Amino acid sequence: MTDNPDQTSGKARPITISVDAMGGDRGPAAVVSGIQKSAEKNPDIAFIVHGPASELKPLIEKRRLSERCQIRDVAEIVTMDAKPSHVMRNGKGTSMWSTIEAVRNGEADAAVSCGNTGALMAVSMVRLRKLPGVDRPAIACLWPSRNPGGFNIMLDVGADIRADATDLLQYALMGGSYARNGLGLKRPRVGLLNVGTEEHKGRPEIKEAHDLITEAAPAADIEFVGFVEGGDIPSSRVDVIVTDGFTGNVALKTGEGTASLIREFLREAFKATLLSRFAALLAIGSLRRLSKRIDPRRVNGGVFLGLNGTVVKSHGSADATGVSSAIKLAFRLAESRFTERLAARVASASAARQDALGKSGESEQNE
Repeated sequence: MTDNPDQTSGKARPITISVDAMGGDRGPAAVVSGIQKSAEKNPDIAFIVHGPASELKPLIEKRRLSERCQIRDVAEIVTMDAKPSHVMRNGKGTSMWSTIEAVRNGEADAAVSCGNTGALMAVSMVRLRKLPGVDRPAIACLWPSRNPGGFNIMLDVGADIRADATDLLQYALMGGSYARNGLGLKRPRVGLLNVGTEEHKGRPEIKEAHDLITEAAPAADIEFVGFVEGGDIPSSRVDVIVTDGFTGNVALKTGEGTASLIREFLREAFKATLLSRFAALLAIGSLRRLSKRIDPRRVNGGVFLGLNGTVVKSHGSADATGVSSAIKLAFRLAESRFTERLAARVASASAARQDALGKSGESEQNE
């Protein structure tokens, strides 16, 4: 299979992003500020903003965004401690539900929310449904790396703590498509996270997934580099890291914590003495570049893969810069018609695998 479906031009019309204004820790002011940043940078984005109109209208008017934003007046909010099952049963009047509904109805091209991750995934699955051939949707995140583009992709990072061999194969296909459309990589390198690179290491499902991905890689136009270890996540060896949601989420939170710790240690070190303060002044340019490179706001936004619609989960504590980053990611994926291409990629790979299984069965019967 060629890569043409993943390389056609994007939509000509303006892209509309559906934004949940009420899910973040910083409140709707930070979300609307993020919308303003995105609107200033890109005239081709329109917004549908969900939440109480009494709160949103003054914020939007203050930032002169009335012509760019539609307000959907919904009173209820999904809290961070809300149970996904409760939101699925009782969440129709919430800003989160309304945000996803706009994508489902075709009014918006993608959705962005800073809200409760579990609830957002549950609502997205119920309203958007899974793509044909996808058993478990995944959350993919961008990870700072030594690659020329500056980032790698890792999935799953928390949609589901379990994953069998077939799920890991689907993650590889979806991650490859995301890298192709989100990062502009023609033939992404995919690695399977394991406790070692040796073939005999790992759980049975990991070894089986290795064989499945190896078989599917040529048709999916991805380069499978085999097993990778934790140290390879930020390396230039791979573009996409595939793992289960439990392992991926632990790695993600560990990475975020480590980056914050390094920033704090550097700050303390340069404030320790008068000489170190002077050294900080001399190194201020380099420090700013380092701070920018490891700033989690620049890579804010986990993408829900495997659904009939594009949903970007922004960090709950995101400020205006973080929200703008998530909107930028949603815009880029919507512009490239990512969901349609991902559906075609998964369907093609599933058909190829079924055909291969059918031929294998016929061969065994002939024997």
